[in-house]
Amino acid sequence: MAAKDGTRSETVTSPERRTHLGDLIRARRAELGESLDTFAPKAVDEGSGTRVTRGYIYRLEKGERVTPPVYEELKALAAATRLPLERLQDAAGSQFHGVDPLRSGSGEATAYVRKLDQLPTEQRDRLLRLIDTLVPPESGEE
Repeated sequence: MAAKDGTRSETVTSPERRTHLGDLIRARRAELGESLDTFAPKAVDEGSGTRVTRGYIYRLEKGERVTPPVYEELKALAAATRLPLERLQDAAGSQFHGVDPLRSGSGEATAYVRKLDQLPTEQRDRLLRLIDTLVPPESGEE
């Protein structure tokens, strides 16, 4: 694109759009053998009564721009997909905020991290010291 002074301006390209949550919902709906019409009514958070509409799910699956879901909407989608809420939170974090979840070969590390936050600070510190005795930190790590 040419500017008024005749110089060329650079076009800034946006990063590739992520569709992790939409892909997860679409794949899970296919696994369940459900159409949007049968799936959407099940997307309800029983605690708050929050519903996710068919149109929102459609746009999400198609990779169209949508407002990031709030916690209650993720709970509603978890109910419809019959997947753990944490899995949808990870996918939403990746899609909407560029935050990739912790991964390990066995999947155990992710489970440990989720439980770690439930420990009192003193127990967490003791556990980290124990881990350091078993697997010393690499140089440069704290």
